[in-house]
Amino acid sequence: MKSMETTQLLERLDANEDLYIIDVREEDEVAHGMIPGAKHIALGTIPERLEELDVEKPYIVVCKAGARSANACAYLEAQGFDVTNLEGGMLAYDGELEFK
Repeated sequence: MKSMETTQLLERLDANEDLYIIDVREEDEVAHGMIPGAKHIALGTIPERLEELDVEKPYIVVCKAGARSANACAYLEAQGFDVTNLEGGMLAYDGELEFK
């Protein structure tokens, strides 16, 4: 499974790259802020929301600390998706946040 550090993500965000980020935390967690542009799909709802994702796009998956996103990556990888786990999750992320 591929992974990246939050510093790498921040560099790519600063470069205005087109990134596809999936936040798999629960509703109450994302209320405290998300990475700008991230799509919220709670971990437990991924199987029923697969049609919202494009198998042609590379996704970066984030949670609070990195464990749930690793589980999401394993599942999505098995479905044929190109996914990268964000190491350390939102606890390690030190960039701007977007609030719902």
